Amino acid sequence: MGKETMSGKGRGLRVAAVVVGLLGVVLAVGAFAYGRSSYGSSTISSQSMAPTYRPGDRIIYEQVGGGDVHRGDVVLFSAPDRYGFSASVMQRVVGVGGDRVVCCTGSGTAARITVNGKPLTEPYVKQGDVDGVHKTYDVTVPKGRLFLLGDNRANSMDSRFFASDHDGTVAESAVRGRVTGDRAVASGIGVAVIGGVLLALVGIGLGIAAFVVRRRQRAVPVAPWPVQRV
Repeated sequence: MGKETMSGKGRGLRVAAVVVGLLGVVLAVGAFAYGRSSYGSSTISSQSMAPTYRPGDRIIYEQVGGGDVHRGDVVLFSAPDRYGFSASVMQRVVGVGGDRVVCCTGSGTAARITVNGKPLTEPYVKQGDVDGVHKTYDVTVPKGRLFLLGDNRANSMDSRFFASDHDGTVAESAVRGRVTGDRAVASGIGVAVIGGVLLALVGIGLGIAAFVVRRRQRAVPVAPWPVQRV
């Protein structure tokens, strides 16, 4: 291989190493930063949301504020003054600001919570028992607050037990995230991070190849100019 050919190959490898390596770093760092700022994960430690979520289950949540959640969403929130610890608590949104939440119409498995006068269908509650502790309440949720219940109504310290604190409602500002069952986005972020790392490694490999070619180029002996006899 001639010196000029090796030189051209070396330049091409160096350019490819820089482009591929930078692309990999940007992809990996960008995906990681997006995932870190937009999503989180946690492990369930209590029975309060059974059977939907059981102790030991790993959940993924979107880092959204309370103003972005709706009835039926499962949220993580922090209420240290209420529970005595700063770790997040997971419960389901039953009422948002302006809603009137009443328990209950009917009895047993036929009981229903009403929201704004309409019976609420809750297929997620444990054993179909929406009441749980036979505790009546009639709450109009203040603006900027949420009425929250666990899916295991017989074993959940939720809004029903804190009536003296804003009728048991929780401030929207206490919400840390909304649990999502869609793992496609999280999986996509993971694939992007891994793909970026692989591209960065390929870039490093190309850089090593360029270095080797350059070393060989320097080692090629230069042919002397022929001497013309006069």
